[in-house]
Amino acid sequence: MTTTRQTSTEPSETDITLPITATTARVPKVKKKLTLIPLIFLIYFEVAGGPYGEEPTVKSAGPLLAILGFLIFPLIWSVPEALITAELSTAFPGNGGFVIWAKMAFGPFWGSLMGSWKFLGGVINVASFPPLCVSYSEKIFPIFSTGLPRKLAIVGSTLLLSIINYFGLTIVGYVAVALGVISLAPFIIMSLITIPKIQPHRWLSLGQQGVKRDWNLFFNTLFWNLNFWDNVSTMAGEVENPKKTFPLALFSAVIFTCLGYIIPLLAVTGAVPLNQSDWDTGYMASAAEIISGKWLKIWIEIGAVLSAIGLFEAQLSSATFQVLGMAEIGFLPKFFAKRAKKFNTPWVGILVSTVILLAISGLDFQDIVASANFLYSLGMLLEVASFLWLRYKFPKLTRPYKVPVNLLGLVIMSLIPCGFLVFIMVIATKIVFLISGLMTIGGIGWYFLMKFCKKKKWFKFYEASSEE
Repeated sequence: MTTTRQTSTEPSETDITLPITATTARVPKVKKKLTLIPLIFLIYFEVAGGPYGEEPTVKSAGPLLAILGFLIFPLIWSVPEALITAELSTAFPGNGGFVIWAKMAFGPFWGSLMGSWKFLGGVINVASFPPLCVSYSEKIFPIFSTGLPRKLAIVGSTLLLSIINYFGLTIVGYVAVALGVISLAPFIIMSLITIPKIQPHRWLSLGQQGVKRDWNLFFNTLFWNLNFWDNVSTMAGEVENPKKTFPLALFSAVIFTCLGYIIPLLAVTGAVPLNQSDWDTGYMASAAEIISGKWLKIWIEIGAVLSAIGLFEAQLSSATFQVLGMAEIGFLPKFFAKRAKKFNTPWVGILVSTVILLAISGLDFQDIVASANFLYSLGMLLEVASFLWLRYKFPKLTRPYKVPVNLLGLVIMSLIPCGFLVFIMVIATKIVFLISGLMTIGGIGWYFLMKFCKKKKWFKFYEASSEE
């Protein structure tokens, strides 16, 4: 395949798609690609995985604000993010996702920095799931509650789940479907059982007297439970007919995710007397025992472990295909684009991600969540800016799905999400600022290191970024 470049320094609306075309040409033919249903469940596990983890919103602000949070936040955050992802993923259907968007909008430096922020934030987020999985398991197996057994369980589960990811995205997609059905089933049953026990006035409670609201915990929990919609964009090259499948899968997953959070929350807060201090992560299982007995508690605890597995697999897949995509557009050496011959999986990306996961597995869970949120916020601000700039600069660019709003409307739509992103960053703790700052400096240093390596020809690179 041949391509031509214009001599002008300003790319035309045809020329802007050339790096993606070049990328697509390198992707080996895949016998099986992701179809609609597995993609919906992969997106679901990119974001949620069930109502596990929503409990701290009640502990930090009471039932009413928790319910309002899960009703309003999807409208002002999840929907705009899903719309942006749908438009840009169909306009640039190649692996790399948001890295490609930032590169095409603002140039290679910003594309590379976007890759650093999103990859590190994503891997940090993935690192939270093995400890979460072990925390639920310890309710059944108390030996995992502390000490060496807990550490070994976290390391062992990280390695095992990373190996599962090696067997291919199609397998991971269908595993996600099975895990989604099994992990959500006990919440459906619990919600049905609670119907005659619900007292609606309990939903109006602002919390118990004397309990101080923790806004940092409240907003970080909401954000953590309802973000990462754009992660799936890094796998666009692995999806069957992405221009049609992506928008439908994203919108279906938004509805699915919101219902999966709000229905169990309404059920438990309406049926169980409030003891706000009990609403730590994992309280849904204890509430299930109050509502229906120990059998339902055990099922939810098992479902939590399965949900954590689904979250790990989906988000690790996004991180590894992001590494592959960054290599295909010249931000990383060719070696990082290598795939396993049998399963077509980016094994180098899996290996790199797993090493990082093991290195940070000892961090405090709350610090992990807050650091992931901070880096994600930086990346999302750049992503929104890229979206608006591409719409302004290239209005005639082919967009198989286009958000049906003009540029002014898109700016207005973006104001609240961007304001919230800034708020999440402002309320971060000093340790989160330190971790995120060091990682940002590392990302900038990595960009210039790769430029130096290209100049010295120490590694082989694809030429998609040769205009640097």
